[in-house]
Amino acid sequence: MNIGEIARRAGVSRSTVSYALSGKRPVAAATRKRIQDVIDELGYRPNATARALKEGRTRMIGLVIPPAGNRLTHMQLDFVGSVVDAAARADLDVLLSPSGGDHDRSFERLISESRVDGVILMEIRLQDARVGRLLQARLPFVGIGHTTDDRAMCWIDVDYAGLVRHTVRHLADLGHRKVALISRSPELVAAGYGPAIRAREGFTEAVRERGVEGVEVACGDDARSGQESIEGLLRAHPDLTAVTTVNEAALPGIQRALADAGLSVPYDFSVTGVAGRLWAEDFRPPLTAADVPAHDMGVQAVSLLIERIAAPHTPPRHILLAPPVSLRSSTGAAPARPAAGPAPHPGGAGAPRA
Repeated sequence: MNIGEIARRAGVSRSTVSYALSGKRPVAAATRKRIQDVIDELGYRPNATARALKEGRTRMIGLVIPPAGNRLTHMQLDFVGSVVDAAARADLDVLLSPSGGDHDRSFERLISESRVDGVILMEIRLQDARVGRLLQARLPFVGIGHTTDDRAMCWIDVDYAGLVRHTVRHLADLGHRKVALISRSPELVAAGYGPAIRAREGFTEAVRERGVEGVEVACGDDARSGQESIEGLLRAHPDLTAVTTVNEAALPGIQRALADAGLSVPYDFSVTGVAGRLWAEDFRPPLTAADVPAHDMGVQAVSLLIERIAAPHTPPRHILLAPPVSLRSSTGAAPARPAAGPAPHPGGAGAPRA
């Protein structure tokens, strides 16, 4: 049953039925009753679009994702999936919109054509024009990450600076004196991508605090780049004994490069970082890491956005997550000699040196 059939039976136009359902325009009481009688007789239930029109909303939210040419990491995919699930439970649909590169027009259409009631914005830079555009449009939104000046925006983020600081301190406590940070791609770092810049801040602070020598390398978000990063680091820094990373997609390549170099984790070389739990548990041996709660972040982001849509003038909320570093098997005491080749295995992972 559809609006056309209701209009035919009630002897009115389709637009009159639509106005009666949506409340967009006044309809005479007698006409409204005639339409309602037909609806009751037929057992018609307005679909989601009709309900949305009646509420003055689209009942759709936008999720702004990285361009399709950039493969999403497992953490990002987890987040997208959790947003879609949480939105569905709230009777909301999700419109995916790429942003960046050649996709600026898609982002602009999302804002200017009233397609959505609100937006969840991923991959935020420290200086991000998209945030300014959303504020200008007065469209409710939630950032996954935040800009330098974040007072006007609602956001949820991971404390990358604090977590990387903890991982470096952990390595220093195990006796490592030269540590590398494997960051995100050169393009993201150059663009001021929040997690990469804040990870660098935490890394720089921790190596200075503990008197450790630190090296940072940018790394593409893929296994091959991770392998090349480790190969380059080992050539340039044969005394390097540990790395921390915020690039989960590089982990398989990191693992492969260390194995190819004949270095056993954690006896000859330690690896830690900030990553999605699946990546951490799939690493061999399992990765000592702060597990990013991507699923929980998606659920909380949808909840925050619903709050913003319902009450757009309330003060913006800020949520900074700092999950604990889970001690697994990929970190151990620093080897007794530089990591130019496999060292004799100590008694066990993480066993203290004499």
